[in-house]
Amino acid sequence: MRELDQIPTEVLLALEPEELGAKILFNLRSRFGHNMFHSNNLASELPTEYQAPEVQLAISEAWAWLTAQGFVVPEPGTNGQRGWSRLSRRAKKFEDEAAVQSYGVATQVAKANLHPAISKKVWMAFIRGELDVAVFQAMKAVEVAVREASGLSGKQVGVALMREAFHPERGPLTDDSVEFAEREARMSLFAGAIGSYKNPHSHRNVPLDDPNEAFDIIMLANHLLRIVEYRRKLSATMKDSSE
Repeated sequence: MRELDQIPTEVLLALEPEELGAKILFNLRSRFGHNMFHSNNLASELPTEYQAPEVQLAISEAWAWLTAQGFVVPEPGTNGQRGWSRLSRRAKKFEDEAAVQSYGVATQVAKANLHPAISKKVWMAFIRGELDVAVFQAMKAVEVAVREASGLSGKQVGVALMREAFHPERGPLTDDSVEFAEREARMSLFAGAIGSYKNPHSHRNVPLDDPNEAFDIIMLANHLLRIVEYRRKLSATMKDSSE
């Protein structure tokens, strides 16, 4: 595989399968495009220093990952039976390596496990590699959910909205069944999340190029949305029982 020899072996060995797989994918795209290729031919191109067993294993892992994700598929017809492959339609849609890595991270958790408020728009932005957009939309969904569940006015936004909605003494979404310190901590959790991950992306361009970091923030938003949903349902149940 030409151009891979530009990667020092110690760097190649440090790459995760999806990271090395992304590099191999774009190498294949630049060389073959819509044409088929054979893995044996590609293997013969590797330089001598890449013949070490640990390097061969790393490349095999990356190749297996590309195959498992459906990025490299058998060539239709008899050529596929002879070991020829080509890039799938999905593999040709990625804009850069970051988008490929984002897809790999995203597949670690089923889309169905995400809250409905972020399961579509946020997920698709993340898959496309638009990490800053995905994070902003995820935290925006939290802000919208808190406002709707608390019934607070639209004049309150961001951190101020979180502090009012979860105020340990008067917040409409606070949990009176737990200790004051826990209620205060819950308020700080929501305010801190919005202040750290939603507000900065609202006001300026914030560099975000690590899919794992972005995914962690999205999963935090997912957790916050579950809390809001639980508090909203509990409040509705208590209201019905008092009537």
